Amino acid sequence: MCISTSEAAFSGTVLYGGRRRHPEHGLVHVLGYQNTVANLADGPNAMLLHLPTRRLAPEQFVSVGRDGDVLRRTVDAVAAPPVEADGMAAMDWLGAESEPAVRVFEHDVYTVLLADDPTLIHTALHRVPWKRRPRIEPDLLAFYAEHFPDHAIALCCFDNADARQAKPLVVWYHPNDPDRLTVPALDSHTGGAPDLDARVAVDHWVLWSSDEAGDEWGTAVGYPERLRQRLRGFLPGRVVGRYYGGDQQDLINGDFAIEHRHLLADDLDRVERRGPVTRT
Repeated sequence: MCISTSEAAFSGTVLYGGRRRHPEHGLVHVLGYQNTVANLADGPNAMLLHLPTRRLAPEQFVSVGRDGDVLRRTVDAVAAPPVEADGMAAMDWLGAESEPAVRVFEHDVYTVLLADDPTLIHTALHRVPWKRRPRIEPDLLAFYAEHFPDHAIALCCFDNADARQAKPLVVWYHPNDPDRLTVPALDSHTGGAPDLDARVAVDHWVLWSSDEAGDEWGTAVGYPERLRQRLRGFLPGRVVGRYYGGDQQDLINGDFAIEHRHLLADDLDRVERRGPVTRT
């Protein structure tokens, strides 16, 4: 489950979508994303994530520090049997260089490029270390420009040939639609634009939360006492979610989305697989 610029294997994906009223940033959505990735291409590779917000900066990627198991803890809350924490080490974030169109920084196995206009990503590829610098088909970037207007695009470049679990991405943003939570789940590993009519294999947990839900809603998530307050402010207290895989080996290509009112009603049957819109 992912869009990659060349052949790759992604497994064990955890997707989290949350809605929170943050004391500093106001009403925000939070994306949590983690998977195990192996590069099957002859050279560097990259995955693309699209977020429904008009602007995204490196500072909105929240460091998990030593708490690399925070997303696995949300799975623990709803899974049976529990999934063990991965015990990953600390990560470091680098500030963006001075370039307004595309921002570049490091995260774990990735060099990340953030772009408000995906067609400008090529202008910043020279800033990616050579061993992680992918070749990107222009048609793929044109697909994002056409189908995801007013979205921020994250290109996550990597080169590890062995399967390796990446540390979690935890990103907050001001959503285009505060009342619809969406997590990116389009799939294509060919380097070209995804086939929106295809059915694709799935193997991931999708978790949701809202700080407007009551104390009896969902399942409580347990965190260590040492968890830093800045990170804790973006994480869910209670979650609901489902595993997609097993008997559901394939689904129509698309993202996962749910309206906030259906989430508060704990009605996960209302989760949709949504394709992109076309710019008119």
